[in-house]
Amino acid sequence: MRQILILALFATTVGCASTGTSSSSSTITNAESDRLQTIDHYVRVRSTVPSMNGQMAQLYVRERASGRMLARGASGVVLFVHGAGTPAEVAFDVPFGDYSWMGYLAEAGFDVFSMDTTGYGRSTRPTLMNDPCNLARNQQALFVPVLIPAPCAPTATAATTIASDWNDIGAVVDYVRALRHVDRVNMVAWSLGGPRAGGYAAQHPDQVQRLVLLAPGYNRTAPDSAPAPRPDAVAFNTQSGKEFTANWDRQVGCPDQYDAGVSDAVWAQMLQSDPVGATWGSGVRRAPQTTTWGWNAAAAGKTQTPTLMVAGEHDKQVSPARVRELYADLGSREKVFVDLGCSSHNAMWEKNHLILFKASQEWLTQGTVNGMKEGMLRLGYGTAPVD
Repeated sequence: MRQILILALFATTVGCASTGTSSSSSTITNAESDRLQTIDHYVRVRSTVPSMNGQMAQLYVRERASGRMLARGASGVVLFVHGAGTPAEVAFDVPFGDYSWMGYLAEAGFDVFSMDTTGYGRSTRPTLMNDPCNLARNQQALFVPVLIPAPCAPTATAATTIASDWNDIGAVVDYVRALRHVDRVNMVAWSLGGPRAGGYAAQHPDQVQRLVLLAPGYNRTAPDSAPAPRPDAVAFNTQSGKEFTANWDRQVGCPDQYDAGVSDAVWAQMLQSDPVGATWGSGVRRAPQTTTWGWNAAAAGKTQTPTLMVAGEHDKQVSPARVRELYADLGSREKVFVDLGCSSHNAMWEKNHLILFKASQEWLTQGTVNGMKEGMLRLGYGTAPVD
């Protein structure tokens, strides 16, 4: 088992602003409460990130659960894995209305966790991400002369890799399994979280019970092993609030697809998760460029983990056709593909989010969507959102 250590544990009851050190006595105090709690864990792992290889890194893990569930046991354990740019607690625990996917599953009786891999959110960031010279030239220009006097040569060309992400996921999976005394966890992943969670499940099928993949970044022709390093590679990237909104707006294809209040809440949490990036220019989020490999047709063909795949009708970041390819290549006979109407790459933040949440709950609970264990279906087309 990987070397893992909890460094800090804080608990808050939803609706309260104060935090305090969690202990067994506080858990007992809240044992009969159905109110959701937020518990922050920090897990240490020996890093395999290229610039940090062999050093200890700290991974941020958020837990959402009710006191009653913590005292009496959950319906199952779920681990959320983020995509290429947005940390997990920002993506999946939106503090606006009923848009917290983590909260939805916790209310349904699951013990729900999310994790930030190295380079994201509240997890350790490689120091190379503090240097704007390690951005692409076009992004460097955005910070001249505020941060740098002129475009500059990079000092590093690699931040993280899919293998270092798998190493991080393994540390958190080991920690959660030990913490909650379970053999397997369910995984919910988005975008680049597809290769992260899907690739991990392909390598460790004994540790993963079911998968839910929203807009998974699948590449059936991806190389089996790490490609040769590229001298022109970029270590990390940034995104401003204006860029965040523009990227979302280009994927709008139906009326009232998303509420501006949700967008504002997500972006505010994004900046809060990156206090350094928040001081760059008008405020940006930083994310590592991750080299990927291994999650291809061969790996998918060997995968027997029951998998729900969801593609947004208007997704312009991961084409729904790529998700259909994953459905075709996946070896498991328990697999469902959902074509989600009036939805973009950011489906969990949009009007049909409850349709997505409900499908994930049914899949994680029963292994079906609308009673189907295998097949393709369309949801959210010309229908009102789920109550």
